[in-house]
Amino acid sequence: METAIRKRAERLDHFHNSIISCRVVVEEPHRRHQTGNHFRVRVDLKVPDGELVTERASPPNGMQKDVYIAIRDAFAAMERQLKSFARRHRVRVHEKGREAPAHGRVIRLIPGPEAYGFLRAEDGREVYFHQNSVLRGGFDRLRVGEEVRFAEAMGDEGLQASTVEPVGRGGRHVLTRAV
Repeated sequence: METAIRKRAERLDHFHNSIISCRVVVEEPHRRHQTGNHFRVRVDLKVPDGELVTERASPPNGMQKDVYIAIRDAFAAMERQLKSFARRHRVRVHEKGREAPAHGRVIRLIPGPEAYGFLRAEDGREVYFHQNSVLRGGFDRLRVGEEVRFAEAMGDEGLQASTVEPVGRGGRHVLTRAV
């Protein structure tokens, strides 16, 4: 029984690559000598964005007589649930990719051959950015206090702004011509 459960649990990795844990409970709540033993199987799965639970057993009383059929049915239901969850998660990730970048204000500019600066994000964090991160070569046109949109990425020293773009009046991007 343990081998069958492990084999089916390993298959779940095909549907979601970030499974944190998988807990399987096989219950035999009542021993019935005349009608046979019945089983119920519950699968609890934890993924980074949530927890999925399925419990399977068959009629008439919600219990399955064959433990291997109960295991198969519970994991088949979990596979369907996990596929659906993964599909919804991919949609959310895609939608997040279309969301507007974070907003902040420039708080410090350090000129020089390797110019850089810092901005204060809306959540109060101080975020580093390099002159090459400013879109369209606009580092020299930036001013302290100016509102910017930015995207963060992991750099050598931790999170930093990978792109910085000045924002004009009304929250619209400032369009500058490259000379």
